[in-house]
Amino acid sequence: MYTVMICDDDRDIRRALNIYLTGAGYDVLEAANGQEALDLVSNREIHLILLDIMMPEMDGVSALTILRQRSNVPVILLTAKSEDEDKIMGLELGADDYVTKPFNAQEVLARVRALLRRYMRLGEKQDRPAVLTLGGIEMDDETKTVSVEGEEITITPKEYDILKFFMENPGKVFSSREIYRRVWQDKPMGAEGTVAVHIRHLREKLEIDPAEPRYLKVVWGKGYKIEG
Repeated sequence: MYTVMICDDDRDIRRALNIYLTGAGYDVLEAANGQEALDLVSNREIHLILLDIMMPEMDGVSALTILRQRSNVPVILLTAKSEDEDKIMGLELGADDYVTKPFNAQEVLARVRALLRRYMRLGEKQDRPAVLTLGGIEMDDETKTVSVEGEEITITPKEYDILKFFMENPGKVFSSREIYRRVWQDKPMGAEGTVAVHIRHLREKLEIDPAEPRYLKVVWGKGYKIEG
């Protein structure tokens, strides 16, 4: 059974999401602010976090900053429409996805299922090679680790998915909308900004000089590609 944590200061939201997630077979933990969430992460195995941005004591962005120093657990932000700047900051810090309030609990459940299916693999056998290499990049899909020139780098689950998608399709150019559709497995609404944030963050980890990338490159007017 997978454990999902709901971190939101609104008790009604926590209760509603808890009902849906528990009904779907997940073990659910609740936190009312970022500090409570971090305390739970330190003491329990958690497979996915639903994280509100605006909370008292410690907000979601502050909690995510600390969390990413400790863990790469998948994170879905719960955001209001007026929180676009914080949403982008959250993606910069390593959030994997976001849902805008007011949201449909079924949509949240679908996103939780999709993330867990990709990251936990549900015991499925992988037909593709366990280790992918491109230039100095090596990706081990069994241990979910990535190294550059022999040095292991810290990478979030969403960055891992994006990099794996590119490494399985070297030299091919993909638009932001196609990357979003294939990696997020969702309709590409607002895809350009979300994909650009993740690509930029990934470049900072892969490239010696992100301004002059060796691997992840922009094809102006068309999209992105990876080269060796």
